[in-house]
Formats: sequence, C-alpha cells, structure tokens
Amino acid sequence: MYHTAVSFSGGVHRRSVWRWLLFPSLTFLPSYALLHASRKAFSNVKVSISNQWTPSDLNTSIFLFFQIWNGNSLFPNHESATIFLGLLDTIFLFSYAVGLFVSGIIGDRLNMRYVLTFGMCLSAVTMFVFGTVTEWLHFYNKIFYCLMWVINGLLQSTGWPCVVAVMGNWFGKAGRGVVFGLWSACASVGNILGAFLASSVLQYGYEYAFLVTASVQFAGGLVIFFGLVTTPKELGLPDAGEEESENVEQEEEANRPLISGDNEGDSESSYSIQAPETASQPKAIGFVQACCLPGVLLYSLAYACLKLVNYSFFFWLPFYLSINFHWKEAEADQLSIWYDIGGIVGGTIQGFISDLMEKRSPVLAISLLFAVGSLFGYSRSPNSKPINAVLMAITGFFIGGPSNMISSAISADLGRQEMVRGSSEALATVTGIVDGTGSVGAALGQVLVSVIQGSLGWMWVFYFFILMTFLTIVFIIPLIVREMRPAVRNRRTSRLAG
Repeated sequence: MYHTAVSFSGGVHRRSVWRWLLFPSLTFLPSYALLHASRKAFSNVKVSISNQWTPSDLNTSIFLFFQIWNGNSLFPNHESATIFLGLLDTIFLFSYAVGLFVSGIIGDRLNMRYVLTFGMCLSAVTMFVFGTVTEWLHFYNKIFYCLMWVINGLLQSTGWPCVVAVMGNWFGKAGRGVVFGLWSACASVGNILGAFLASSVLQYGYEYAFLVTASVQFAGGLVIFFGLVTTPKELGLPDAGEEESENVEQEEEANRPLISGDNEGDSESSYSIQAPETASQPKAIGFVQACCLPGVLLYSLAYACLKLVNYSFFFWLPFYLSINFHWKEAEADQLSIWYDIGGIVGGTIQGFISDLMEKRSPVLAISLLFAVGSLFGYSRSPNSKPINAVLMAITGFFIGGPSNMISSAISADLGRQEMVRGSSEALATVTGIVDGTGSVGAALGQVLVSVIQGSLGWMWVFYFFILMTFLTIVFIIPLIVREMRPAVRNRRTSRLAG
C-alpha cells in the first residue's frame, strides 16, 4: 500500500511537470494560435483584396496589370466587394459551426492528435490555394472562393474542441479558471501573430500574407503530429481526476463543480490505482446527452450572442479603422492587436476571480455590464491612435475576457459535471456544442454587420453590439440564480441558527 501511494505521488509529480512544460506549449502556439493567425491574415488584408476585386480605374495599385485586371474584376465598386467579404465571413463561420458539432464528437472517439494534425495541415493548404495560388494565376471566381472557405471552415473546426479536451485531460477543476483564462489567450496571441505576419509582408502583395501564415500553420501541424500527447494515460501517468480524488475529503468545497446544481459532488472521473487493469474505458457521450447537461444550452445561447460581438471585432476591426479613420492598412492591422491584448488580460484576471469566488456566471455578468459602457465609449473614439488603442484594450478586456472564459474554462466545467461520471469522453463534444452554437450566432452577425453598416453607418453597428451584449446577460441570469441559490440558502440557515 505504501509503495502504491509513493508511485501515485510520483506519477502526480511527473504529470504536473508534463502538463506545465509540454501542453501549454503544444496546444497554445503550434495549434490553436496558428489557426487563429491564419484567420486573422484574411481580416487584415480585406482592404487590399477589395482593391484587387474592383475595376482598375478604382484601383491604381496594379496599374501594370491593367489589361489582366480589367478582365478579371469581380465587382463594380468597393461597396459590392465589401458585402462579398462579409458573405465569406458568414460562409466560413457557418461551415465552422457545423464542423464544430461534428468535430467534437469525432474528437471524443478518435485520437485527437490525428484529428488536429489533419485539420491544421489541410486548412493550411486551403488557405494557400485561396489567397496565394489564385492571385499568382490571376484566377478570380466567386464560387471557387466560397467553396474554398466552406472547406476551410470545416477543417479549422477540428481545432478548438480537441485542444480544450486535451487541456481538460491534464488539468483538473482546481485553478481551472485562471489556467484556462491564461491558456485561452492562444486565440488572441494568434490574432496578434497573424496581424504581425500579414502587415510585415503586405507591401509585397496580400497573397504573401496567406503564403506566410499557411506555411507556419502547416509546420505547426507537423509539430502537433510528432509531439502532442492527448492524455496522461498515454505516458502511464495518473489522470487529472485521480489527483483530485486523493484530496477530496480535505478540499471538498474547492473541488465542487463551479456550474453544478445544489447537491452535486466531485465531477472528475477517477480510476483505481491499485488495479488499473480492471478500469474500463469510458464510452463517449452522445450529442443529445451533452445538450441536456445542466447549463450547456444556456451558455451556448449566451455565447452565440457574445461571440457575434467578439468575432465582429475580429473580422472587421482593421477594416473599420482603415475606412473610418483613413489610416493605412498596415497601421490599422498593428493597432488592432490592442483589442486582443485586452482580451488576454481580461480572460486571465476574470478567470482568477471566478476561481476565488468558486462561481463563473456572476463574474461574466459584471464584466458584460462594463462591456456595454466600453462599447458606447469606443464608438465615439476620436481620430487619435493612442486614445483609440486604450479604448480598444478596455473593450477587449470586457468582451474578449468573458468570451475566452465561456469557450474554455466554462466548457471544461460543463464537460466534467457529475452527470458525465463514467463518460470522461465528453469534453470535446460539449466544447463543440458551445463553440458551434456561438459560431452560428457569429455567422449571422457578419451578415447583419455588413447590412447595418451599409444602410445606417458604423454607429448603429455599435448599438447592435450593445443589444447583443444585453442578450448575453439575459441568458446568463438563470445561471447566476442557480449558482447563488446555495449561498443564499446557507446564509439564511446561519441566521436562523444564530
């Protein structure tokens, strides 16, 4: 028995070393950050693409290719090109959303290392064909662009459910808010990296932005294939649930699921360390079962509204800065990173606070209330880059922070509830449902943003964002009531006892 305890302790120590040294480095930069970097490249070169797709008398940057251009222009003016760019965003997000629902299920049933590698490498090839090969061959076709973007959305959807599931396999509930809050900054870091890569080569042509980001992403897929270990069991180490079960009696309150009901116990799966050969492999949870888990639908609907706002900034912020303030495209690309910096800081701090409170939804609601004010303030930003950057970072803090929490820490909480006990293969499915529903909302938003902007102007776009933020709070209110009910009941009991 002593030998078993020592072996368990040593395994926990080795697992801690592996999870802190290996997995943030593999799931953070080589994986999801690079997927986001390639997406950001497209949003950062929209002005250049719009110029390329309009007639030569509106576009003097390719004077030497006047004849070639005149025969291949797609649109009569920039307004029509802008609408098509918004349509491409919508097509990507719809296909991405459909892929998320499927990829989560696939990720829970196949080796996630293979799924991630497949998605990353083929998505890189698709990006290369879409942005680089077509420009080199001077091939411009709307149907082909739409088809490529559908394929790209499906391939990129393999990323998020798998990386969240891998992180959930290595990190338990304790401190999950701050860990996942910091780790979920991979999307924002990817946005910053994508903006840097695109702006650094944009002077040579937008096709090189696609070439560079696609090459880096393909290399990241190879790193994932040769380096990623999806679960501690592949190395003979104890699962995250086993470490927590060792201290469950001493830290019962700390290990209570943060989004659970009133009487739920420990939510992590546990395995026997005395007879590991008898432990059965848990089956993957079904899609309908995952939808019926407490909190999944409400958080999914809330994320649909919030991701609409967050991804609108992601897709349109550089374009908005360039068109509205008449700043150079490369300068707008570099300035837009302040939104992502705010999201990184916001997700980490708010995750830490939610760990201290042992509650997620109240922290989200308070942040979103401040987000309403920040959106109103940013919509009235003067034509000053320093002031715009500050207001942008504040907006990213209160919008990007909650978005990162829902898509990572809260999704992991939802996939580790007591109702999933005996089926630890649920994280990717639940994450796919939450992020997939969010992507549907984001897809609808991209259509509405382009229509509202064309008809009413940018100010009404921000009013639309404020409305969506309020709707996010509305969906979170029942979750706040559910999380606060035990605290209110305990307070009443203490008063009666006193």
